[in-house]
Amino acid sequence: MASFAQRSAAPPSALDLLATAVLDAQGRVLGWSSAATELLGWTAAEVCGQPIASLLAEPPEPGRQAGTGLEAGNTRMLHSSGRTIEVVFRVMELDGCSELLALAAPLHRMADWEHGAALLRALLAQDRIGIGIHGPDLRVLRTNITPTTFGGPAVPVGGRLAEVMYPGDAKDAEAALEEVLATGVPVVGQEQRIRSPQTPGRQWCFSLSAVRMEDAEGLPTGVAVLFADATGRWRARRDLELRHRASALIGTSLDVKRTAQHLVDVLVPALGDMAWVELAEAVFDGDEPPKVFGGGDLHLRRAAVASADGNWPARLLQPDAVVPRFPDLPVMRSLQQGKVFTLSDPTKVGRVGSPELARLFVPEHAHSFVAAPLFARGLMLGSVALWRTSQPEPFDQDDADLVGEITSRAALSVDNARRYTREHRAAVALQQRLLPRAVTDAPAAETTGIYLPAAGGAGISGDWFDVIPLPSLRVAFVVGDVVGHGLNATATMGRLRTAVQTLADLELEPDELLTHVDDLVLRLTAEADPAHEDSIGATCLYAVYDPVTCRCTLASAGHPPPLVLRPDGTVHRVDFSPGPPLGVGGMPFEPVTLHLDPGSILALYTDGLTHRRHPDPDVGLDRLADRLAALPGGQCSEALDAVGRALLAGIQPSPPDDDIALLLARTRALQQEATAFWEFPADPSVVTQARAAVTRQLGIWGLGETVFSTELIVSELVTNAIRYAGGPVGLRLIRDAALICEVTDPSNTQPRLRRARTTDEGGRGLFLVAQLSSRWGSRYGRRGKTVWAEQPLDGSDLALSHLL
Repeated sequence: MASFAQRSAAPPSALDLLATAVLDAQGRVLGWSSAATELLGWTAAEVCGQPIASLLAEPPEPGRQAGTGLEAGNTRMLHSSGRTIEVVFRVMELDGCSELLALAAPLHRMADWEHGAALLRALLAQDRIGIGIHGPDLRVLRTNITPTTFGGPAVPVGGRLAEVMYPGDAKDAEAALEEVLATGVPVVGQEQRIRSPQTPGRQWCFSLSAVRMEDAEGLPTGVAVLFADATGRWRARRDLELRHRASALIGTSLDVKRTAQHLVDVLVPALGDMAWVELAEAVFDGDEPPKVFGGGDLHLRRAAVASADGNWPARLLQPDAVVPRFPDLPVMRSLQQGKVFTLSDPTKVGRVGSPELARLFVPEHAHSFVAAPLFARGLMLGSVALWRTSQPEPFDQDDADLVGEITSRAALSVDNARRYTREHRAAVALQQRLLPRAVTDAPAAETTGIYLPAAGGAGISGDWFDVIPLPSLRVAFVVGDVVGHGLNATATMGRLRTAVQTLADLELEPDELLTHVDDLVLRLTAEADPAHEDSIGATCLYAVYDPVTCRCTLASAGHPPPLVLRPDGTVHRVDFSPGPPLGVGGMPFEPVTLHLDPGSILALYTDGLTHRRHPDPDVGLDRLADRLAALPGGQCSEALDAVGRALLAGIQPSPPDDDIALLLARTRALQQEATAFWEFPADPSVVTQARAAVTRQLGIWGLGETVFSTELIVSELVTNAIRYAGGPVGLRLIRDAALICEVTDPSNTQPRLRRARTTDEGGRGLFLVAQLSSRWGSRYGRRGKTVWAEQPLDGSDLALSHLL
C-alpha cells in the first residue's frame, strides 16, 4: 500500500480529508489512516485493538453491537485533546472478508460538498445563465453552454475560447480570466463583446462574472465563469446614449452644413462605418427644396461625410459635389415617400445603376446600408445614408428605426438652419443696402468701411458707418451703434442713418446735429411698442473734415473716441468728453476740433472691435492703438483696405459675438493755390471790386470760360450780404473738380429762393444763382452764415443753357 501511495502521488483532493479505519467484526480497530489521525488526534498505535465505540462521545444504544450500531449517521467523536468533533460516519462491509471499513468526515466539510454539488447541478441544468468551469490552463472542464443557449457558438469540453471566438474578443476574455486566476480578485458584471467566425455578422454582449476556485489548502484549481446575455440591455443603453448625444449635438448650430456634419458624426462609428448627408441645393441658400419624384436630376449636393477611420475615399462622391442624375430606384421612391430604406443583402448592395454610379456611391467592402429621408414641415430637405463595411453584422429593423428617429429630429434642425439662413441672408442684405459704399475717393479723403455681422440672433444689428460729401469739398464721417440685434435694430439704424444724412444736408455743426438726432430718438422711443423700447437707443459719432483748413470737428453721443494714425506712424487718441447716448435727452454734446495733417488716417469704430480685444474698454482701445501703430510696410502709406484687414485679423470668435463697424479715412489737403479769399466792407461799391478780383483769379487758374457765370453769382451773393446782413463780407473761391464760390456774412437770416413777378423790382438774385450753379446752399457758423454756389468744371455751360 505504501508503494502504491508513492506511485499515485497527485495534486491535493477532497478525498484526502476522508478519515478511514479497518474494524473487525466486533468493532475493534485493526487499521488507522493518517487522515483519521489528523481528524481526531489519535495515532494508530493508540487506537488499534481498541473498540471504535470508545472514541464516541456518547455510547451506542444498548443492545446494539458496536460495529453494526455505527453503520450510518451523524455523531460526535472524541478528539485526543478532549473536545468533541461532529462527523458523518459510515461503516461498510467488505466483500470476501469479515473486516469492516469505517469512513468519517467532518460534518461541515460534507455539508460544503453536498451544497456545492447541488449548486453546480442547478447551474448546469438551467439555460438562462451560462456557466463554464475552466482549469488552470483555461480549458473548459464543464459547461452548460450549447449552440442553442444563446444562439451562438459553444466551447467544447477541453477547448478554449479562442477556438470559437474572434482572436481579439478571445484575448480580452482570457486576459480577464487569467487576472482572476493569478490574483483571486473576482470579476463581477464585466461587459464582454463576443463575435464568432462560426456565425459571421452577429455579435453578443455578455455580462461576465468570474471567481477563482481553490482547494482545501487555498491553492487555485481553476476559474468558474458565469455568463448572462446582456445584448438587449447593451443595445438599449447604446441607443439611449446615441439619442442623448444626438440631442446634445444636433441643432447646436444654425449653419446647414454644420448641422449635417453633426448628424453623420453622431451616426459614425456608433451605428456604421461610413455615412453622408445630401441636401437639396436650394436648402444651402435658405430656400425651399423642389418636389422631386422618381429618378432623374435630384437637385442634391453632398453636404457632409464621415468615416470611422477619418479618411474619405477619393473614389466616392466628395463633399460639396453635386449628385449626378439617378435612375428610378426603389430606394429613391422609398425616401421620397418618407420611409426608411434598409438593404442587408450583400449581393444587391452595389446595384445602383451604372458602374460609374456604383463607384461614386458604394463604399468598398460595403455589405449593408440604411437610408433615411430628412423630412420636416412637409418638405424633403435631403437624405442620409449609413453604411457598414468593417462591422460584420448587417443592419436590422431596430437599427433602421433608430436611424429614422435620429434623422427625423435632425431634419427639424436642418430646416431651422435653412430658415435661419434665409432670414439671415435677407437681414444682411437689408443692412448691406442700408450701408454706404465700402470705398469712397473724394478730394477731402479716401475712405474704406468694413462691417462684420455678429453671430448671435439674426446675425446683424444696428452698427453702421457713413461717409457724407458736404459742400465746399468737406466730408462728414459717421459711425454709430444701435442697441440690440436683429431686424428691429437694423430698422432703427436705417431710420437714424437717414436722419443723419438729412440733417447733414443742412450743414449743421456736429453738436447741433446730434441734438436733433437725440430728439428724433426720443420720439421714436415714445412711438415704439413697449417690447421694443430697449432697442431704440444708440451711440453715434459725427465728424466733419475740411480739406481747405485741415481741421476736423467732431462730437460724440456716448460713442468711443476715434484714433488718429499720423504720417510719422504715431497713434493719437482723440480726447474728448462724449455726451450721453442718443435717446437720453436733456444733455449737451461738446464738440472738439483738431488739426489733421494730410495723409493722416482717422479710425472710427464701434465697441465690438475694442471689446473683442479686452472687456475693459480703455484696455481694449489701448490694444487697438498698439495694433494700429504696429502696421508694417510704411505705416500710413499702407492701402486702407490692408489697414482694415490688419486691424480685424484674427477675429475670435468668428463670426464675432457683437457687430463690428470700422471706418478708415485718409485725409487730404487742398493745395493753397487752389483757394483765394477776400474780405470787403458793407459798401455797395465793393461789388465791382469783388467781380474784378474774381475775374483776375479765374484768369490765373485758366478758367476764363466760367468768368461770366461766376461774376453774376458773386454779384448777387455779395449784394445780398451787403444789403441784408452788413459787413464784413468774406468771399472765397475754391477750385477742384468744381468751382465753389462762398460768401460769408455776420447775419443768421436764412436766404430763401422765390420766383419774382414781372412787376417786382427785386427777388431774382437767388433764383439767378440757382440757375447758374449745379447746386447752392447755406450753412451757419458760430457767428453768421455762409452762402455757397457750385459750378462744374467738366465743360458744360450751365449759365448759357439755363439763361437761354
